[in-house]
Amino acid sequence: MIKIGMLIADRYEILGKVGNGGMADVYKAKDRTLNRDVAVKVLKQEFSENETFVSKFRVEAQAAAGLIHPNIVNVYDVGEDKGVYFIVMELVNGFTLKKYILRKGRLSVRESVNIAIQVAMGLEAAHARHIIHRDIKPQNIMISREGKVKVTDFGIAKAATSDTITSNVMGSVHYTSPEQARGGFSNEKSDVYSLGITMYEMLTGHVPFDGETTVAIAIRHIEEQLPSPREEVPQIPVSVEQIVLKCCEKNPDRRYSSMTELLTDLKRSLQEPDGQFVRRADAQDLGQTRKMTPNEVREIQELTRKKQEASTAAAAAAAVGLNDRAAGDGRRDVSDAGADRDKGRNRPMTGGQDEGHGLHPGEGGSLRYGDEEELADPEDESRMEHLARILTVLAAAAVCIIIAVIAANRFGLFEQREETTRAEESAVPEPEAMVVMPHVVGETREKASDSLTALGLVPEIIYGESEDYEPGYVMASDIDEGTQVAVGSTVILTVCGNSGIRVPDVVGWKQDEAVTRLEDLDFTVRVKESYSDEVEEGYVISQDPAGDSSVDRKSTVTLEVSAGPDLTGKVAMPNLVGLSEGNARSLLASLGLKLGEVTINRDVSSSQVGNVLFQSEAEGDYVDEGSYIDIEVGGQRTYSYSADIPGPTAEEDPDYTAGTPIRMRIVGEDGQVLLDTTTSELPQPVGFIGLSYSTAKLTMTYDVVYEEVKEVPAESETHADGEPEEGIEQDPDHDTSVTTKETVTRKETHKVTRTLQFTPEN
Repeated sequence: MIKIGMLIADRYEILGKVGNGGMADVYKAKDRTLNRDVAVKVLKQEFSENETFVSKFRVEAQAAAGLIHPNIVNVYDVGEDKGVYFIVMELVNGFTLKKYILRKGRLSVRESVNIAIQVAMGLEAAHARHIIHRDIKPQNIMISREGKVKVTDFGIAKAATSDTITSNVMGSVHYTSPEQARGGFSNEKSDVYSLGITMYEMLTGHVPFDGETTVAIAIRHIEEQLPSPREEVPQIPVSVEQIVLKCCEKNPDRRYSSMTELLTDLKRSLQEPDGQFVRRADAQDLGQTRKMTPNEVREIQELTRKKQEASTAAAAAAAVGLNDRAAGDGRRDVSDAGADRDKGRNRPMTGGQDEGHGLHPGEGGSLRYGDEEELADPEDESRMEHLARILTVLAAAAVCIIIAVIAANRFGLFEQREETTRAEESAVPEPEAMVVMPHVVGETREKASDSLTALGLVPEIIYGESEDYEPGYVMASDIDEGTQVAVGSTVILTVCGNSGIRVPDVVGWKQDEAVTRLEDLDFTVRVKESYSDEVEEGYVISQDPAGDSSVDRKSTVTLEVSAGPDLTGKVAMPNLVGLSEGNARSLLASLGLKLGEVTINRDVSSSQVGNVLFQSEAEGDYVDEGSYIDIEVGGQRTYSYSADIPGPTAEEDPDYTAGTPIRMRIVGEDGQVLLDTTTSELPQPVGFIGLSYSTAKLTMTYDVVYEEVKEVPAESETHADGEPEEGIEQDPDHDTSVTTKETVTRKETHKVTRTLQFTPEN
């Protein structure tokens, strides 16, 4: 049993179980050599000793290992370790298309076509290597967290050695092609059909054909035409509907001949959604059952006649060749004839005439008829004719059987049979391998299951209560011992299960810890992922059966594990604050987002002007791709000023006299000089616009003249400096109190300062 933490091939460390299928379980593992996470697909223990299953598992690995394409899950390694058969694959961090459809209901047309294009590209690469998937369905299509689509699980694919191969393997019946449902051949066009059904489900949200049993669904694939997806979803363009209908034609010859041809139309539908470019067969020639016309009967008769003639000719040629070699008549050596025979093996016989005579090697080693005179003697000719008659009868009988079956089907001779019986027989591959139902009642569940598995049967366990059997022993089987059973059939075993074991409650545990705990108690663990906004990724959301309930040992416990929030089509919001508006717009566009409303905030500092101040979605939050993001940007507020500036008022300067010249100087907040002039004409008209600040300083500088009358002594003989003239003696009787008046002027510079308030322009 695979355990968490164990090593496979001394290289791959098992981290946890991520899924399971009919044949194998899938685990997440760490590749210790390359230090990367991988997915390891391990063949289930009950199948590992069955050579048929092991062979099929190896074929899957060999087919997938040669495929390297961005839209195909890559296979890294294949091997076997102590009886454990495994395939190491690319680990896709995402979810299946089936989960995506279930979560969204139905997908948009563009999304559906884009997914179909990527799937078709992967299948195109596989078909180029003659590998047919045969099980295309949403469950086998992965979508990574980055939106990359990858095809996985080439579980029943084989390398085709010719254009078509026969197979009785039927994939999931909801997506299987009519030829697969009949058990007939399947080729690349079978994948085209399954992809068409998948497209139908993406566009409408459900499969076109459903029923209570797989046989009933298969019958509908064989007999019923695909419903129109546009009748259910009118938004689907004409071209897309026609592509789906052409993919799902009942007759493979009417489908797309290749994935390359399908890709051409899918890509064109994105450009011309309502274009009429999809070429389909006429509606009246869609393969309905109908009567044969007289011309068709004559054609079949003519074909029969030609086949009989060809068979006769082939037999005659073979007999003559034998006669020639036996007679040894010298026409050619035995070794030469053998060489010619080897050279012409598997080549067709022709009935054309040669220029020579007798039988000659034709092109590619075929034989051609010449003159009959060169044939052997009458005795040899008699033997030849006898052999020819035998071969002719056998060939004619085979042709007649084929014609009879075709004619009976065309003329509706089989229509008297019950409809359901006829369809069921057509859906079941023939012949079927049969086995004898072994003894299982009274055996342990494990032994009975192993016995059935070894015979190619599929055990299904149900539980009941009984006083006659011990817990864990088989009480009954729905198929009696000794009955002939087809290989692959399901056998329902009723096991006594009245002794239970308590299921631990692991809700809220990490997935790895929960799986380890349950497997240690011999429970089989199945993990399914669900998106959750409340539960952290990797933790258990719920379990079934519930914790603390009592169940039979080795029961299956299903864990619902959180895959985190559904981030499909989501984008992590970047930080825009501090970026310029242009850079913010570019960043949003690169992430698939759009710039919404831009609000200008002008009450900001100069350093914030032109930069993003606010964004409508917080950094780190996930938003839908294509969302509009609103931002707020710091803007430049502008101001204006218009006024007649008067001179200083009496309150400002009572000494100011009108008409005095004044130097007027206006300086803005940033030091810019807006005005510097001298004038005596006041008020002075001033006007400014587009200013980046709201105030400025006005300075008025001017001179004020003052006059003062002073009394001075009368005139005397004095020097100019007022001192008595030298050598002249002052009269002591001179009267110094005699004075005169004199006017004296003085000038002072005055300054008046004001603050001007500007008006906002926006």
